[in-house]
Amino acid sequence: MLKDQDRIFTNLYGMHDRSLKGAQARGHWDGTKDILGKGAGWIVDEMKASGLRGRGGAGFPTGLKWSFMPKESDGRPSYLVVNADESEPGTCKDREIMRHDPHTLIEGCLIASFAMQAHACYIYIRGEYIREKEALQNAIDEAYAAGLVGKNACGSGWDFDIYLAHGAGAYICGEETALLESLEGKKGMPRMKPPFPAGAGLYGCPTTVNNVESIAVVPTILRRGGAWFAGMGRPNNAGTKLFAISGHVNNPCVVEEVMSIPFKELIDKHCGGIRGGWNNLKAVIPGGSSVPCLTADQMQDAIMDFDWLREQRSGLGTAAVIVMDQSTDMIKAIWRLSKFYKHESCGQCTPCREGTGWMMRVMERLVRGDANVAEIDMLLDVTKKVEGHTICALGDAAAWPIQGLIRNFRDEIEDRIKHKRGMIAAE
Repeated sequence: MLKDQDRIFTNLYGMHDRSLKGAQARGHWDGTKDILGKGAGWIVDEMKASGLRGRGGAGFPTGLKWSFMPKESDGRPSYLVVNADESEPGTCKDREIMRHDPHTLIEGCLIASFAMQAHACYIYIRGEYIREKEALQNAIDEAYAAGLVGKNACGSGWDFDIYLAHGAGAYICGEETALLESLEGKKGMPRMKPPFPAGAGLYGCPTTVNNVESIAVVPTILRRGGAWFAGMGRPNNAGTKLFAISGHVNNPCVVEEVMSIPFKELIDKHCGGIRGGWNNLKAVIPGGSSVPCLTADQMQDAIMDFDWLREQRSGLGTAAVIVMDQSTDMIKAIWRLSKFYKHESCGQCTPCREGTGWMMRVMERLVRGDANVAEIDMLLDVTKKVEGHTICALGDAAAWPIQGLIRNFRDEIEDRIKHKRGMIAAE
């Protein structure tokens, strides 16, 4: 359980003043010049020591990612790009940061950019986030007016500019290279890797793309020390995490908790338990719509971190916990996700362009029971043909929910087909 003094986001619910004055009263922008004065190498080492893993879904070590950036410039500028294109169904944590605690992100942008020798940072915000964009832009303007960013940021001698770019509401632009393409004014389509963004990213220059939460926690980690952050959670799953819990709980919420918190404790403490009691739990998608669902039995002893959930063949992803009770039609729920991924596929890779539509149409028939039992394995086989055969992870994201459904609720699909067959035979 997270102690109050260990909380990083002290205004998650917008109860306090989100302006610069309010943020400074809560301890943000405190000694930022001194942090920069310790040098880029110290910052990167401290971030490595903290054990922070990317909060955007993949869980890649943040300090390690920063260290891939070139130490000496070859004449090209370096960039930090913040991924605020929070479009994963079920995920709504970054929006709370931008809406209520935007200065944590702006201070993080300055420190992270300095650590990677980047004089400019771009925040790419989701098209539907209109009010969040306004709140963030106001905070950026305040930071410029106070001399915290801009020329000689915080009096450190480092010039730093921060730009807010508004997307047009495309899920695919949450993929880092598609985001870069979109920022450059092109169609949001993922790039082949290599080259990786650290070698050739935005405008062909060295670039690091990080999630909002990954950047927003940086100043607090550096103020309190990497060891403080590393001391929470299980090994390799350090620190605090924002959990966005939705679905069939008594009190859906976004909450900052310690990593590796047991699922049961998370739900009982913050959500007032499962709707209709724990015996009414049917399934949980633990990390946003692209990770496979897990059954109620698996979730009884679940530990909410990257490694435990990966061992269960699912994932923590963005920690968007979607809870489903016994009233849920699992087949229909997963069909709805298939429809989403079919709609959002950019169409660049054949397995995804053709596969997402094919999988959705089979799922449609499974919802109605208009299928053959043999088609379940055929569908599973197609998900394997899509998974891992595309430029970006959207193919995997479309395949995994269906794999989770077939793995954990196959009997439900078969029962529906047999029931329909029985009805037809009875007629």
